[in-house]
Amino acid sequence: MIKQLLALFQKKKPDNKPTQKKSAKPTQRKKIESTRIGELGEYKINIQLDQLPKECKYLSDLLLPNSKARSGYSQVDHLVISPYGIFVIETKNYNGEIIGTRSDRYWSVSRRFKMYNPLMQNYGHIKAIEAQLSGRKDIKFISMISFTMRCRFSIDPELRKIHSDELIVYDVELSEFIHRKITRLAAEQPAPSLTEADIQRIFDQISSANITDPKIRAEHIEKVKQPKA
Repeated sequence: MIKQLLALFQKKKPDNKPTQKKSAKPTQRKKIESTRIGELGEYKINIQLDQLPKECKYLSDLLLPNSKARSGYSQVDHLVISPYGIFVIETKNYNGEIIGTRSDRYWSVSRRFKMYNPLMQNYGHIKAIEAQLSGRKDIKFISMISFTMRCRFSIDPELRKIHSDELIVYDVELSEFIHRKITRLAAEQPAPSLTEADIQRIFDQISSANITDPKIRAEHIEKVKQPKA
């Protein structure tokens, strides 16, 4: 009887097993944060493009056939069709010092890691667009690389001058540079090279060539991620 009473008052021994905390899933959180940053960047670019002259038309997030690309396609972030030429825009979301020249195959970000020269990358995009407009060899193309304000530039100074057909800009000044470039081209040319009908025709041609199939787009992204042999 005494043993039974003692047993009732005996303290339960604590469980020495460590308490397992729920996994924070850092990879998933990082992916969500990256997606939000990307969406914010696209929103900022769209605000810039909405400020363009009314005679301009633009398209975003294009996937076009490109037989010379590793995946078989080129992904064009933004395309602006103006009366004086086509602006092909590649957006970059980096943080740090951007270092490189026109001729460097690779640029660096704060000397920590490399990225493929974005001007060379955008040249491939321009060739993919040209292939869709085979009947118009006279169209002028302006290559623009847009970086966020979290970057600072250590690049060829010519790439910041409006007379260049290859421009490195911050996302917040994108529409300003396009306006200035159009004004300069208008001063150099006696008349626009593209009529309103031409602009609409090019818009329709590129829109029709754009691949929207989610499966093809996903396959393209996976191939681009794979390291080069």
